[in-house]
Amino acid sequence: MLSYNYAGLFTLALRLVVGWTYFSAFWRRVFLANKLDPESAGYIGEKFNHFLPNALGIKPIIEYLVSNPESLYWAMVSFTIIEGIVGLLFMLGLMTRLMSIGVFSLAMGILLGSGWLGTTCLDEWQIGVLGVAAGFTIFFSGGGAISLDYLLNKQFPQLRTKKWFRLLGYGILPINIRRLRNIVVIGSVGILGLTLFTNQFFHGGVWGTLHNKSVKPKIELSNINIRSHDISFEVFRVEGVDVYGSFLIGISLENPKGETLLMLDAEDLAAFPESNIHNRYVAKVAPGAHSLIVPLGAKAQISISDSRLNELSSGTYTLTLTDISGIQWTGKTTIK
Repeated sequence: MLSYNYAGLFTLALRLVVGWTYFSAFWRRVFLANKLDPESAGYIGEKFNHFLPNALGIKPIIEYLVSNPESLYWAMVSFTIIEGIVGLLFMLGLMTRLMSIGVFSLAMGILLGSGWLGTTCLDEWQIGVLGVAAGFTIFFSGGGAISLDYLLNKQFPQLRTKKWFRLLGYGILPINIRRLRNIVVIGSVGILGLTLFTNQFFHGGVWGTLHNKSVKPKIELSNINIRSHDISFEVFRVEGVDVYGSFLIGISLENPKGETLLMLDAEDLAAFPESNIHNRYVAKVAPGAHSLIVPLGAKAQISISDSRLNELSSGTYTLTLTDISGIQWTGKTTIK
């Protein structure tokens, strides 16, 4: 028992700091700023939408939630409450091992959902892999002598005989020492493997060319259709900084001869009618003060009506979107 007390003591700083990282998320969203209000600028649901384009393995779950605002709201409320409970109890050392499973699970969700984000360094990836490792480590160390579990164990000696309390709270783990060693070694190597795999998958950080999908905006342009006097197309912002949008200052259409048939500039896009934008997710494409803003993870169908699109000749037409940075994205459609 003494060795477990020391093990928990040696990991105390890790427990307190990691616990705060999760509890602070609850604290910020509920007490420092109302980030659970779907109508507020900092709504956590929109931040969650930013994870969508390059999430690993859980993209269908994220897409379902951001496509269904009510479900998303309750998921964000539940997630925030869970973060608060897990973080607080982890710091206090109450049901420490159970809370370490919570930390492991929350960190895994962060890693798979947002491990690709980070403008100046691998922010979310680092938070994710370190949280996974911390949850795994403290499950085995327990809370030690500086924990509420320890006080409960002293106050109620009968808990020492309860297998469930030793598994989820405090005490000697009811696992054979040789098997325990194998579990720790295999688990640690597995977490290292997860770290290397996600580092390579998200950033090319193990071999090959490094890449950071959070630096430059990238828009996927698809489903371009021209009929009668109307052109419609779909935009999906899949890369770039998550804290501000791509600012479109130009949309143009060229005919097969390379002649410009249609050109919308920054002023036109700033006054673009919202009724012609059909957003699919909670992160919304919308006109701004000087451009058309496309947030990270936003997906929308945009329609433009113009008499110049009547009676077009057959051939391939090119649609071009221009960002304020000068980056352009093009797509083609053919009229037969």
